[in-house]
Amino acid sequence: MNQDTDWNAIETGTLNHYNQNAQAFWQGTHDHDVSQNYAAFLAPFPKDKTLDIIDFGCGPGRDVRYFRSLGHRPVGLDGSRIFCEMARTLSGCPILHQTFLNLELPANAFDGIFANASLFHVPSQKLPKVLKQLHNTLRPGGILFLSNPRGAHEGWSGQRYGHFMEFESCRNFLMSAGFDVLDHYYRPAGKPRHEQPWLAVVAAKQD
Repeated sequence: MNQDTDWNAIETGTLNHYNQNAQAFWQGTHDHDVSQNYAAFLAPFPKDKTLDIIDFGCGPGRDVRYFRSLGHRPVGLDGSRIFCEMARTLSGCPILHQTFLNLELPANAFDGIFANASLFHVPSQKLPKVLKQLHNTLRPGGILFLSNPRGAHEGWSGQRYGHFMEFESCRNFLMSAGFDVLDHYYRPAGKPRHEQPWLAVVAAKQD
């Protein structure tokens, strides 16, 4: 893509898909077992610490509700207005209606960011900026968890835009933004690699 690419139009196209299919998305994802991801995200933290968490790309609110059930202080963030309304109703948590390419986040405000199946919607040319903004809103030593579909391509999949990465590429983006990679794994667990289409990465903010 060239410098004249309308990035906001690309993002709007993806968000329109989610707005138009919000209920179907909820029905298809609300009972997914993501316990492995929850555990990996929370593992670096002290067990008794109450955490300020951003659920980045919270969708209808499944994960933000879970973190609240543990006694944490989660805040959801999503670019889909319908998802934001659903997440507020489901979780009772604060939900920020912000698109990934137009973030307004306070500095040093959060202990962790849980980005489950969301950051791959950010085009590669915009990902460094978004990761820097996430780095900035984390407190020293804060944790970023991301889980995205694996691959080595970028573009439209139906009505959704995706930037698919393998581990090495993902690690390079994270390191350039000031993160140390602590761990990574592939999902679903217990399958051969060619049957594990998801990559999960746990990273910490460098001071």
